[in-house]
Amino acid sequence: MKSDLAHLTIAKARELLDRGDVSAVELAEAYLDRIAKENPKLNAYLEVYDDVREQAKAADQLLAAGKKAALTGIPISIKDNILLKGKIASAASKMLANYTASYDATVIDRLKKQGAVFLGRTNMDEFAMGGSTENSALGPTKNPHDISRVPGGSSGGAAASVAADLAVAALGSDTGGSIRQPASFCGVVGLKPTYGAVSRSGLMAMASSLDQIGPLAKTVADAEILFNAIAGRDPKDATTIDRPVAPAVANKKLVVGVPRDFLEKGVDPDVLKNFETSLAALKSAGVEIRDVTLPNLKYSLAVYYVVMPAEVSSNLARFDGMRYGLHKDAPTLLEEYLATRREGFGAESRRRIMLGTYVLSTGYYDAYYGKATAVRELLKSDFAAVFAQGVDCILTPTSPTPAFKIGEKSADPLAMYLADIFTVSANLVTLPAISVPSGFAKRDGAQLPLGIQFTAPYAREDILFTIGKLFEQANNA
Repeated sequence: MKSDLAHLTIAKARELLDRGDVSAVELAEAYLDRIAKENPKLNAYLEVYDDVREQAKAADQLLAAGKKAALTGIPISIKDNILLKGKIASAASKMLANYTASYDATVIDRLKKQGAVFLGRTNMDEFAMGGSTENSALGPTKNPHDISRVPGGSSGGAAASVAADLAVAALGSDTGGSIRQPASFCGVVGLKPTYGAVSRSGLMAMASSLDQIGPLAKTVADAEILFNAIAGRDPKDATTIDRPVAPAVANKKLVVGVPRDFLEKGVDPDVLKNFETSLAALKSAGVEIRDVTLPNLKYSLAVYYVVMPAEVSSNLARFDGMRYGLHKDAPTLLEEYLATRREGFGAESRRRIMLGTYVLSTGYYDAYYGKATAVRELLKSDFAAVFAQGVDCILTPTSPTPAFKIGEKSADPLAMYLADIFTVSANLVTLPAISVPSGFAKRDGAQLPLGIQFTAPYAREDILFTIGKLFEQANNA
């Protein structure tokens, strides 16, 4: 019975807990046992918390008192850039190797109030900079479907923890696809909420106008449960929004837009074949498929890799060795700065800091950052125009390829950046997007997961949940 407990959805675990078939302690212990067995080869967790059983006991007390909530007793993993009071949060960097959080992130506070059980912190690309989790200072995470391959990034540890049944669900963060791309590579569901739908208080900032915390889960229904628990306005984050009351879409014929002119180049043939199969499944479920045009979408990757490094350069300037984190002694103050940052940051972080500083520098600001922000507004207009034509959501593959080999793209940053081509636009235009498993591609004898991505209008996560569940049913029929 105990071994069977580590293969659950949130919904199924909730049923077992509510019926009293299993206690929160028994459920937590089942996941701890599986983590002990599987994590050494996957490196999904950087730390398993030493108070998991105590958290589970507290959840059992809530259940006994009739004070259950949607996530009471549910074991969840947390990405290493989300603060949990009294626990190390290192962002997988030497710079913050021993940093202990002094307060809870708002999402953690909301989950604590529900009685969720936090299993531990998961691996990631350093400061969320990367698409493979190879940029962690604590070693790469392996893909549970083929340990010679990456799980995606930067939330690769979170995605792997769910895919390998080392957590029921997980929290990650998404700056340009960092939840959705690993969700696709690992065969789980990943949601990037509308910008402002979930508080960023207690999330280590990478690029403040792009970052969002979101769920990784085994089903769309589970992602919806976790999103509902963490979403909402927060006085600690001025960018947060009230959740609007959206019109019902359950009984409406849904219209899905496909920007076909953007799918022609650089996409793996198996990904394209799976995408067409997914379209057929949606059609069979009664969804209307309509070709759409997003004229400036082809510039989204270039815009992202100007805007994101610029904000990285500003946000990571605080890690100077003077206030907290790593400090290296040197003869002069300048040499201390240089030594600390050289030792504390990995190669990819240094690359993005330098690129961001360059595009913000005198003489280049208007040429690069100014133009990028102007094109970002054009992108927003493109999406708004498509949605104004009656399209409910836009569909693309999540990633142009299945999971690639560890080390395959390490020497070619541009090839690595191209993995974000379908995901960065949602962050640039502040819209919600979800990756849903859509099939598999066979590589070297392994079945590698593939995903498709739905992007909806501002604050319309409800459309994503409706179409996502519909696709799950149609695809599994």
